Amino acid sequence: MSRSSNIPAAALSFRIILWLLAFVTITPFLLLLLTSIKSKADVLKGAFALPAYPHFENYVDAWNAGHFNIYFWNSIIVVIPVVAASVFLGLLTGFAFAYLSFPLRRTLFGILTIGMMVPAEAFIIPLYYEMRYLGLINTYAAVIVPQIAMSIPFSTIFLASAMQQLPEEILEAAVLDGAGRFHILRKIVIPLMVPAMSTLALFLFIWTWNEFLIPFILVNDDAYRTLPLGMLFFQGRYTVNTPVLTAGAVIVIAPLILTYLVFQRRFIAGLTAGATK
Repeated sequence: MSRSSNIPAAALSFRIILWLLAFVTITPFLLLLLTSIKSKADVLKGAFALPAYPHFENYVDAWNAGHFNIYFWNSIIVVIPVVAASVFLGLLTGFAFAYLSFPLRRTLFGILTIGMMVPAEAFIIPLYYEMRYLGLINTYAAVIVPQIAMSIPFSTIFLASAMQQLPEEILEAAVLDGAGRFHILRKIVIPLMVPAMSTLALFLFIWTWNEFLIPFILVNDDAYRTLPLGMLFFQGRYTVNTPVLTAGAVIVIAPLILTYLVFQRRFIAGLTAGATK
């Protein structure tokens, strides 16, 4: 008897639906990859037509002529400090809100919650004048500092919620043994929070990598543009060259997909941490 015959009909139907959804989700990206290795003549043959041979020179054109080599490294330079600083500061503030008592604790936590609800469009104009006053327009700091500030509320709330799911017995035993706050944070909380911190880092990486409005307003020098912003100007120059344009799009989204594939186990573990407490 085959293995599929042992699967209940309901479970089999559910699997088929999942495979169909996966196919629908991945098909646009596969078409993007296929188009990126075609010539202009191949594109005219149809979306699903295979090229005579792969045109990897489209990626070379996008990387060099389209300045994606500059945009890519700019995105790396921006993402690393934003993610690192946001996770670190969120860890400290999350620990404070989860375990410590201090004046106006509930009020400050409410302010952080409100801060998550305010869209960047609401404060981008005063932010521009502030950055101009500080002389930070067309610098990496103009893109990095605001995104750290925007990420701290979510990082704090996310990690504080995750810390409250940790076993209380471990923390109480550490306190009874005379462990200080810094020792508890470094030796107990941080090792247990690795899945949640990894999930948070992945969220922040995706959001920062895709951020468009802040670089668009605060940076007009091509030397400091990130990939999403560079893609906008690249599209204007290569509108009629669809293969090169799609090659640029692949360069923009490929790091996101690869990062998720590498860290998907930690991502799922972080989302489900505390679910069986």
